[in-house]
Amino acid sequence: MQNFRDLKVWSKAHSLVLAVYAATELPATERYGLTSQMRRAAASIPSNIAEGCGRSSNAELARFLYIALDSGSELEYFLLLARDLRFLATEAHDNIVSEVQEVKRMLAGLIDRVKTDN
Repeated sequence: MQNFRDLKVWSKAHSLVLAVYAATELPATERYGLTSQMRRAAASIPSNIAEGCGRSSNAELARFLYIALDSGSELEYFLLLARDLRFLATEAHDNIVSEVQEVKRMLAGLIDRVKTDN
């Protein structure tokens, strides 16, 4: 078991959640739709990292890191949809997607390390 707060990828993912919350002041009609979905997917990334760090084996940690990675892909799609619906400015979309992609790269690297340590 390790402290998730010590992982740079968790810190980046947490910052990503904060950026998504700041950028997702979408129309009120989307409060329980797209806004909720984006925020849930974003928060799922660091929460799955944290949950995986509380597990007793590297195999379980890797499983939760994969779930976090999947949530990153889901978030990327929701951001694209919000941009295409003109709920999110292109610049905001591009900045947040860049952060998502960095977190996903970091997760992939951590997954490789965890699987190697098995």
